[in-house]
Amino acid sequence: MLDGLKPVRTESLKDVCVKRFEELILSGAVRVGERLPPERDMAQQLGVSRPVVHEALVDIAAKGLISMIPRQGAVVNDYRREGSLELLNSLLNYNEGRLDAKLLEGLLNMRMLVETENARLAAKNRTDEHLEQLRELRRREHETSVNDVDALVELDFEFHLLLAIATDNLLYPLLLNSFKPIYTNLAHQFFRNPEVVSSVFAYHGQLVAAIEALDGSRAETVMREMLANGEDRLRQIIAKLP
Repeated sequence: MLDGLKPVRTESLKDVCVKRFEELILSGAVRVGERLPPERDMAQQLGVSRPVVHEALVDIAAKGLISMIPRQGAVVNDYRREGSLELLNSLLNYNEGRLDAKLLEGLLNMRMLVETENARLAAKNRTDEHLEQLRELRRREHETSVNDVDALVELDFEFHLLLAIATDNLLYPLLLNSFKPIYTNLAHQFFRNPEVVSSVFAYHGQLVAAIEALDGSRAETVMREMLANGEDRLRQIIAKLP
């Protein structure tokens, strides 16, 4: 056996069609309000079956990119008005993993709003079980190498998810999970610099202490400081990307 080998993943025909449709719409090749060709015609052009095309259209309709109107076909939406959270991942994939400045600022601003509230509510509503889970996660952080980027990213996401769960608001962990692909994409860029690890985990320690003390104001302040510090570093990293 060879270390480091991962399973080869092949995309389904439906996934390939989804990407083709998303590229057409997000690039502006097909405009808002324009009707897509009949499924039969698109299936023939793509070299796939009609059911595959239909499944792909259902997928992008769920994201808000199109509306499927009976007896009229698929019509392109203004995704700013109709799009769902799932569309964020499509926007990222369309740009091959790169974020334009406006989308990045929107994500960072939303994260600041949601996660500071998560920290405040976690300190207010946490249980002893939540606190023990956070302590265990902190122990795992101390045991993880600063060069194991994949593990660091997972630990960081798990920490924020635990805070969301501890809020006792069912929507906050669901919201965070919906952002996971984008969150982890950015975190991989961030944790490639080993110097940031000790800083992030030090903030985690301060957050756990505030949550243990049921100090919502302190937890909110620490989260705000941590995110602001991380945003500055992240902007510098992204600015250097090709």
